[in-house]
Amino acid sequence: MNELETRQLRYFVAVAEELNFGRAAERLGMAQPPLSRAIRELERQLGVALLERTTRRVELTPSGEVLLQDARTALDAVSAAGRRAQHAGEATPQLRVALKADVDGGLLPRILDAYAAQETGQPVAFVLGRYGEQVAALRDGRADVALVLDPGDVRGAGLDFEPLLSEPFLLAVAATDPLAAYSEVCLADLAGRMMPGGEPADQGPVSAQVCSLGVDSFGRASYGSRSGGSDLPEVFRLIELGRTVCFFPASLTARYPRPDIVYLPVKDLRPAMLAVAWPQDSRSTVVAAFVRAASEVAAVTATV
Repeated sequence: MNELETRQLRYFVAVAEELNFGRAAERLGMAQPPLSRAIRELERQLGVALLERTTRRVELTPSGEVLLQDARTALDAVSAAGRRAQHAGEATPQLRVALKADVDGGLLPRILDAYAAQETGQPVAFVLGRYGEQVAALRDGRADVALVLDPGDVRGAGLDFEPLLSEPFLLAVAATDPLAAYSEVCLADLAGRMMPGGEPADQGPVSAQVCSLGVDSFGRASYGSRSGGSDLPEVFRLIELGRTVCFFPASLTARYPRPDIVYLPVKDLRPAMLAVAWPQDSRSTVVAAFVRAASEVAAVTATV
């Protein structure tokens, strides 16, 4: 079998993610016929069917599922190699830290101070993104180290992590909501209520449902929901009007008290876990210094 090319993998990933040759071709900026030919050639080269095609739909075969996962990893590795080489050649090297704004458990200022006090410290540049984007930033080389809210996303991603702290999620509801009279709630109490992105609130704050402050591509604070409430003040306003409810890490609620919003404990909801994460193959003393600083600050905080 001939070696696969990154171009082939990019084509396949686009089709596998879109499950539609027309949309994939548009995404890649090419015509559909050559894309279809390229996928057929890839299947011939591998000797397996990657896609099941009918007149109505396109679906991945078991071989296609495996290739999709490995192709994403390979493309991330190629991107990471190029970006890290560029970063290493900068006149003033920087440590790139991926995080979601305000999702640091209140630890970030002290971590930065502890990191700066170490001889190996470099200037820090922040790679800001929405919930869940920190792992992708590590994998494709945009970031060297990250603060992640759910380290479960790190497992199996070629990354290591160190837990820093655990804190509860709190439910934000309007002060006029009947739930506001409760001392605590359970997820079943939220049946029929919706998150700003349209997800049922009784499913809890999983994956993209986590409602905490993020930053969009223009550097503005944002929630990034699919419908309604594009930034945190708008989300707060929707909550105050009784249009939605949200989950926030407890440390974030302490930063944003609102007279028309009540924050409630949720007794059957697992806590939020903040961790520091980095690529498994990293040998950077600067990354190690940041991880050490974060761990030391978290240890001191836990004993206070």
